[in-house]
Amino acid sequence: MRFAKLLAWVAAVAIAPALLTSAFAQTYPSRSVRIIVPYGTGGGSDILARQIGARLQALWGQGVAVDNRAGASGNIGTEAVVHSPADGYTLLLQNSTMVVNPAVTGKLNYDPENDLTPIMLLGLTPIALVSNQGTHFKTVKDLVEYSKAHPTALNYGSCGVGTPQHFVMELVKQKTGIAATNVGYKGCAPALVDVLGGQVQLAILSANLAAPHIKTGKLNGIGVSTATRYGLMPQVPTFEEQGLKPLDFSIWYALMGPAKMPPEVVARVYADVQKVLAEPAVKDSLSAAGVEPLAGNGADLARLIKADLVRYAQLAKLANIKAE
Repeated sequence: MRFAKLLAWVAAVAIAPALLTSAFAQTYPSRSVRIIVPYGTGGGSDILARQIGARLQALWGQGVAVDNRAGASGNIGTEAVVHSPADGYTLLLQNSTMVVNPAVTGKLNYDPENDLTPIMLLGLTPIALVSNQGTHFKTVKDLVEYSKAHPTALNYGSCGVGTPQHFVMELVKQKTGIAATNVGYKGCAPALVDVLGGQVQLAILSANLAAPHIKTGKLNGIGVSTATRYGLMPQVPTFEEQGLKPLDFSIWYALMGPAKMPPEVVARVYADVQKVLAEPAVKDSLSAAGVEPLAGNGADLARLIKADLVRYAQLAKLANIKAE
């Protein structure tokens, strides 16, 4: 009799955590949720977080606050999430800079694969190479010919040393033999200002920032980093169309949380954010901001993180890209 009671007690203890987790998921969220964006306001990550946050707030009937924690190439905000309780009340809206950082700086204070829970992929923004309208560089071929005739004359502005944009330009240089000096800025915005003003001949930028100026003719679009043309600048050919294969790099955006989030909570967040991204108004808003939808669940995101960590590490070694 005692043995039977002991077995019943052991079974109850084993089942209790699962029941608590299930009950917690059913009541989630019962208070305000915070989405940390590890970058400043106005960028793709911030735009996505605010669009999603506002709709989730209406859907959940709970506050959803966007908390911009910029600094150290996104590492400060990311570490804040890593050290938060894994209860779903602190989420992270990151982008692919996270997988570039280890390739450039070496060991981080967190493990991108193991210290975060991947929830879902959200969207992507291509990278574009542009030139000042006064240069008359309009194709990759133009750059190759000019570089052969003037081996030390080309320079280009990037969004910073070790950013995805910098990596794409180094890959273009390797595939074409172009010689061009990187002028690393602290973000894409100042690089855009200087290529518009002619302080640099070229710039490698997030494509959504360049699109309005290509439309007005103030910039020439030389190439886009995706396999297919970008909706905001369909007149600009891809690098692959110009013979640089394979060259399919984009800045991706993703939603994550601290490691070991309850699977039921992950499923709830994933399902509700999918509903938000399917709303026509959200689709239109993100399209206008240059963010293209990218479907993918947590497993897809985990595979992408793993593959990109390897890809960027290999390219950093090949191009000798190191933090300044």
